[in-house]
Amino acid sequence: MAISNRRSFIIRVASASAAVAAGGLLSACGGGDDDASPSARFDFGVASGDPLADRVVLWTHAAPANGQSTVSLTWEVARDAGFTQVVSSGQVQATAAAGFTAKVDATGLAAGQSYFYRFREGSNNSPVGRTRTLPASGVGSVKMAVFSCANYPAGFFHAYSEAVNQGAEYAVHLGDYIYEYPANGYASQDAVALGRVSSPANECLTLADYRARYAQYRSDPDLKRMHASLPLIAVWDDHEIANDAYVTGAENHTEGAEGAFTDRVAAALKVWHEWMPVRTPDMTDLRKIYRSFDFGNLLSLHMLETRLLGRDQGVELPSLVNPATQAAALASLTSASRQMLGGVQQAWLQQQMAASSATWQVLGQQVLMARMAFPVSILQALDPSNTDPAAQAAGLQAITDYLTAKATPPGSRTPTQQSLLDPALNPQLGYNVDAWDGYPVAREVLLGTANTLGKRLVTLAGDTHNAWHSDLTLLNGTKVGEEFATPGVSSPGLEEYLSAIPPANAASIFTGVIDTLNYADTARRGFLLMTFTPTTATGDWWFVSTVKSRSYTAVLGHSAVFNA
Repeated sequence: MAISNRRSFIIRVASASAAVAAGGLLSACGGGDDDASPSARFDFGVASGDPLADRVVLWTHAAPANGQSTVSLTWEVARDAGFTQVVSSGQVQATAAAGFTAKVDATGLAAGQSYFYRFREGSNNSPVGRTRTLPASGVGSVKMAVFSCANYPAGFFHAYSEAVNQGAEYAVHLGDYIYEYPANGYASQDAVALGRVSSPANECLTLADYRARYAQYRSDPDLKRMHASLPLIAVWDDHEIANDAYVTGAENHTEGAEGAFTDRVAAALKVWHEWMPVRTPDMTDLRKIYRSFDFGNLLSLHMLETRLLGRDQGVELPSLVNPATQAAALASLTSASRQMLGGVQQAWLQQQMAASSATWQVLGQQVLMARMAFPVSILQALDPSNTDPAAQAAGLQAITDYLTAKATPPGSRTPTQQSLLDPALNPQLGYNVDAWDGYPVAREVLLGTANTLGKRLVTLAGDTHNAWHSDLTLLNGTKVGEEFATPGVSSPGLEEYLSAIPPANAASIFTGVIDTLNYADTARRGFLLMTFTPTTATGDWWFVSTVKSRSYTAVLGHSAVFNA
């Protein structure tokens, strides 16, 4: 549908009944003109998250008046938008120590029900949100919108609103909810024209930096609408901290010159827990965000942390394809001790899956788990960091040679073609070693665990900014499950790096080279809508026509069904 200023009007000033019909953000009922004292402002709306069958986390930000250090709030949950049937309520404080954010676990709710909620300071009310608890049993279907990679300067966040339009019941965010770069950093070339220049202007390093960046993102009307309409289940990826983060560092962190990495992580995680409507599992270690959500006996959603708890530093792709360094790099890549989750989290996941009787075991995690392996002959020729025409032409020739060899009947292949298809002479390696392809033993252990337990496995992934659907297989080829990967909300995808290759051709190359890849879209932004029933897991990839204009259209680009 075409989007106009009418949506913004609905979000800001529509009556409660009109907003409910539109599925959007409900307007606040502020105090009257005769209020004697200034009131706190709810500039960033409301949000809910981490739903369970009997409770849900409620969130808001209350900007204080008159230099207050604490804002005392009343929260309410009701069956109706007019709050005549309040079912749960209480008090909570927004304090300076928490950046004036406030969170509360609203308990005593019924399973599988929708509710309205709000915060109040005296007669001053926040906007009204809608939320939903998890079903307890007997649920026939669940619809969840899956998001990743929302870069504020890169474009508008239409995907968030479109998920509400398409009837999602829950939202899952797989990370890169914010980006840490400076105002002139990644994907910022259109920021001035779009009125979306990052704030603060510097790269995020401190508590104040991250708070300011979250505040900017949460000022976005599409993001506010999503938060006020859907309960969110979230984990972080790297950009909530720094690009390509791992346990002891990150590609985008210079120790000393940018302070200590441990201090940066502490600041980034404190702010994430402040601004996200999540239940903090362990206040003594904010890195521990792995947790499970049971949607009756239909699905168990296990949210994983793949950055700061167990991930070893990555092996660089150039060292894997350079004959001079390949042997040492491969030894490191395939080491049995190489970790992604860490032993404690891996044991927790095994226990959670073993104990679950749900039809579907769903992993909500950041990076691609499916194998995305290319032969070294292509990786050596097609360097994504070199986008000049000659380099891309060389890469295309290597791709053509490999696909031609693959399509030639075995008895008709030339010696050169036979060499291209011989894994001993032309081994296959994952091109994205920041994903699970960079941690192959850890992946084999995880997939082997699911297979041994006899679980029907679905993995959700983000990170790449592109849409993918793949089979999950063990090294011996046994299929364990399927992966559905969401495109980015606004961050540019492979079309920016493979600019000489039409997007349809790029998708054909990926699906032609990678046997386990069923679908790819390397050029469009949007979100993934997952629908689970007792017999099927269906992924619908929704794409928006542009993120560079307030006006857009949305289209269902592809659907894939995984049968139980």
